[in-house]
Amino acid sequence: MVSDALNQAEKHLKAGQLMEARAILEPLLVEAPENVRLHRLLADLYIRQTDWQGLRKEMERQLGQHPPDVAEYERSYLSLLFGEMPKGWDQWESRLRIPGKVSPSRSFSQPRWQGETFEGKTLLLYFEQGFGDTFMFLRYAPLVKARGGRVMLLAQKQLAAVAATCRGIDEVIVDGQPLPSFDLHLPLPSLPHVFRTELTTIPAEIPYLDVPAAVPQRERIAQRLAATEGKIRVACAWAGSPNHARDKERSIPRKLFKLLETVPGVAWYSFQFGVMNEPPLPGLISMAPVLTTFADTAYALSGMDLVITVDTALAHLAGAMGIPVLLMVHFQPDFRWMLHREDSPWYPSLRIYRQPSPGDWESVLMRIRQDLSEG
Repeated sequence: MVSDALNQAEKHLKAGQLMEARAILEPLLVEAPENVRLHRLLADLYIRQTDWQGLRKEMERQLGQHPPDVAEYERSYLSLLFGEMPKGWDQWESRLRIPGKVSPSRSFSQPRWQGETFEGKTLLLYFEQGFGDTFMFLRYAPLVKARGGRVMLLAQKQLAAVAATCRGIDEVIVDGQPLPSFDLHLPLPSLPHVFRTELTTIPAEIPYLDVPAAVPQRERIAQRLAATEGKIRVACAWAGSPNHARDKERSIPRKLFKLLETVPGVAWYSFQFGVMNEPPLPGLISMAPVLTTFADTAYALSGMDLVITVDTALAHLAGAMGIPVLLMVHFQPDFRWMLHREDSPWYPSLRIYRQPSPGDWESVLMRIRQDLSEG
């Protein structure tokens, strides 16, 4: 029976017997091509084997069961994961046609900007999704400005002051405030599509974000930084937003940071929000009480020599400011980190540490410890 075979294959997967699992699962594609559990196990198998082409074929089989726009959106993830641009950006525009996929959803009577020159007009750019996406796509503002007149940005309140430091942005409107008049509009994540971005043309002139003039907690942050004068200051964050769909995958058990306690000459700073328990690092200083906005975070980051973090907005802000980042990435990464490479075309100062197998954060931290200890 198919169910018995799937049970056996799942046992092999849990035991790490990948070839045995594959020998059972792939023949079942002929016998039970519509079996949902079969496709789930196959995807898990290909990920564990780092068989990305196999995963791609498996995803294509599954996509046939989705509505066209949803299938196109899923294909965009694969295209961008493999660095296939600008095709992936074209496919990614399908997100705008899927109800509930974009948050917040906006509708304007003004025409959407297509990349044409717009002298004498005002273009409204606006955020979509999370803080990290806003930081990441603000890099396009100078390119936008070069094609026209006034550029306004509708931004999240928490990062509006930092966004205003970006060259090419003439005015920042905080989300919730009335919008001034404008002639054209575009969501920030559609800018790679408009500019026909390829791997070799990703705007990566770093830094493109800076510390704002007004930092609410400047004095309190300065006091915490002064306590470690002369030491190598390292910021760390081990968990993302609990509301993120893949937060359990990208967050790390804090106790594993004990592996870094023997790194010499380091002053540790926690940039983690929303948690009470800190990782067991010697002399760790928590910055959470003094980081009320991203203006505070940017100022605190400017005092760091290095950032060690999981895939959160902190990595994007530090990368956009040109601060060295060691990014700890799940075995099946977000598309922007792609596959196999240790560097990032998005952030020249960022280095990627990938899980060698699903869930293996210990190996990641041991590699970081070795690299830091060797200088």
